[in-house]
Amino acid sequence: MLAERLDATFAALADPTRRAIIARLSKGEASVMELAEPFDMSQPAISKHLKVLERAGLVSRGRDAQRRPCRLEAAPLREATDWLQRYADRMEARFQSLDNLLEELKEKENAHGRKKK
Repeated sequence: MLAERLDATFAALADPTRRAIIARLSKGEASVMELAEPFDMSQPAISKHLKVLERAGLVSRGRDAQRRPCRLEAAPLREATDWLQRYADRMEARFQSLDNLLEELKEKENAHGRKKK
């Protein structure tokens, strides 16, 4: 189940227009027309991008009289961030081990060089 949600999240975020929509929604709710303003594309094209974001759970639409504001949903982003962070932590641990090994080798080389003199 998590794998399917991550697949949907990463697929939705693969498109630069959808990432720009997410960036805009991170500042607050917006209507489809407001989201379409900075793009050189039609409102139906923006709606298609929003549907992809909605299916991924990244965006939801409310109802405010006749207005249907879009809002960012944090849970899928948090799941993706947590998943990425696990790998980042593993890589950081590996880099730290490599740094420690290199420092140890450097110290041995320096100690060995002092013995030759």
